[in-house]
Amino acid sequence: MTKPTPIWQPSADQIERSQLSQFSQIISQHEDVDTSDYQSLHNWSINHLDKFWVHLWDFCGVKASKPYDRVIDDESQFPGARWFSGSRLNFAENLLRYQDERPALVGLGENGVLTELSYSELHTEVRQLASTLRAHGIVAGDRVAAIMPNICETVIAMLATTSIGAIWSSCSPDFGVNGACDRFGQIQPRILFCTDGYYYNSKRIDCLEKVAEIQTRIPSIEKTVVVAMTCNNPTLDGLRDTKNYADFVDQTPPELSFEQLPFDHPIYINYSSGTTGAPKCIVHGAGGTLLQHMKELVLHTNISRDDTLFYFTTCGWMMWNWLVSGLACGCKIVLYDGSPFAGDGDVLLDAIEKQRITVFGTSAKYIASLESFGKKPKQSHDLSSLKTILSTGSPLSAHSYDFVYREMKHDVCLSSICGGTDIISCFMLGNPNLPVYRGEIQCIGLGMAVEMWSDDAQALPHGKGQLVCVKPFPSTPLGFWNDEHDKKFHAAYFDDFPNIWSHGDYGEITQQHGVIIHGRSDAVLNPGGVRIGTAEIYRQVEKVEQVIDSVVIGQDFEDDVRVVLFVVLKENHQLEDTLRDHIKQTIRKNTTPRHVPAMIIQVDDIPRTLSGKIVELAVKNVVHNRPVKNTDALANPEALAQFKDLPELN
Repeated sequence: MTKPTPIWQPSADQIERSQLSQFSQIISQHEDVDTSDYQSLHNWSINHLDKFWVHLWDFCGVKASKPYDRVIDDESQFPGARWFSGSRLNFAENLLRYQDERPALVGLGENGVLTELSYSELHTEVRQLASTLRAHGIVAGDRVAAIMPNICETVIAMLATTSIGAIWSSCSPDFGVNGACDRFGQIQPRILFCTDGYYYNSKRIDCLEKVAEIQTRIPSIEKTVVVAMTCNNPTLDGLRDTKNYADFVDQTPPELSFEQLPFDHPIYINYSSGTTGAPKCIVHGAGGTLLQHMKELVLHTNISRDDTLFYFTTCGWMMWNWLVSGLACGCKIVLYDGSPFAGDGDVLLDAIEKQRITVFGTSAKYIASLESFGKKPKQSHDLSSLKTILSTGSPLSAHSYDFVYREMKHDVCLSSICGGTDIISCFMLGNPNLPVYRGEIQCIGLGMAVEMWSDDAQALPHGKGQLVCVKPFPSTPLGFWNDEHDKKFHAAYFDDFPNIWSHGDYGEITQQHGVIIHGRSDAVLNPGGVRIGTAEIYRQVEKVEQVIDSVVIGQDFEDDVRVVLFVVLKENHQLEDTLRDHIKQTIRKNTTPRHVPAMIIQVDDIPRTLSGKIVELAVKNVVHNRPVKNTDALANPEALAQFKDLPELN
């Protein structure tokens, strides 16, 4: 098989200066192992988990008040292996290790408001709020919730919360009352942070009426703190035990103290999408989250104090947690709240130019949208600061790789990354030392023993299979909140293969040791017994100029499964026979006849989660007249009505 040609590769100088190369040299010197290529380093890292994670701890300068006794207790227990037993540390202290005048946070609002905080100012703001929370009686293990936009105050509140050892949990303000209560109602928070409103697509959207109902439905909330975002002094009538943020914060606090807690003390509760039932409350530990994020930021993304890091995310997505961990690297972090296509559609491109962003994180959907809108960013904007573009949320098509290198920047490392809320990090991600091949994720992460397995538990060196992780890793969740005997937790990840993490993705490892993800395992199509990942079809449909969005499902039909593709077309286009045939020919030419949809149907919108992911299973349930259990998890639940009782599918 002919090896493909890289679409980009780093220079010898870039490789030599990368932090990954520095780390690799340390391993080679101290462990007497050949780490001259990444695959050798990765193999060593998964075969010597204890040594790898210790070296990472030292390389990243983890701040701990008490050293660890053992690196890993019983590596054979998965789940159940415990990491860095005996150590005491604080998550927020590690993120606030810098206290100088260099920029820490830049908050950009869709309405043009810009907020800047230095590391020194951030430390002061956290100190003030932490003092207030302590005065209210918040202690380690208490839950603090936020239904907040992606603004500086959200980061401050998270750091103040975790400095005490309390547990932080957040949703974005576009969550409805039911969506917020389905999540926060399970964890019973004592404090709720919110804003009076927010801006999206040039509209002001009020939050306080929704907050009043949330207060009523979650009686554990003792105090609500409102950040003024859309007016200077919001009226708090009708809200119980509520204060404006400015009035709540202690202006003359004592020095900031960090509670020293075990490595696996919980700091975050994140949530599954909740489209198949009540959201799962996923509990993440301080040390595992910190170590994993530091590994990904420092080694795999090469972030240092000289960088400006951006990720388009809301506070309801784990990429927000990942983004703010960049503080531990001492870089400048740019926060943006609003529509990614606000105004003339250039708001994020403007941010790259004006803020001199070096690492720009976004979604595969955003990149595809830039192309469909006819944008040519390298002509309209100065993107010279960019060294890395990150993409996640869904598989990045080969077509989008071409667009980035043709229309954005030819000398940039384009790193598709893949993991999830479940592990608050990545299994596969970028690498500053490796070439980029179109359509492929560059590598499997260090310390992550990832394989693709057949249904009969055989590892597949090549070919499509279930994504599994066969050895423990520090950011394995501590479990689900209020999950008796960890029954739901085990069912979610360890029922398919005992003692093996089954992630629910369907993919393959390439001859370059990269990864291609073909979709979610539970959405795999099976026409005539042939397994097809949905992303295999999306990659081809994205090549069709007239199509701006799509969703594909398998419909039970005549004792088999037929592939049904729904498409959203550009304005003033209709799905006529000529276009339908063009879509089918594009799919057939680049895949197999089995991939060609039996039916192609035009719709006006595709239902997505609040974090922007397509919900194939919800569409499939509607087509089969089965209930969708939790439409509050969707950004546009009204879109599901289009798929009900379609005469074409009878």
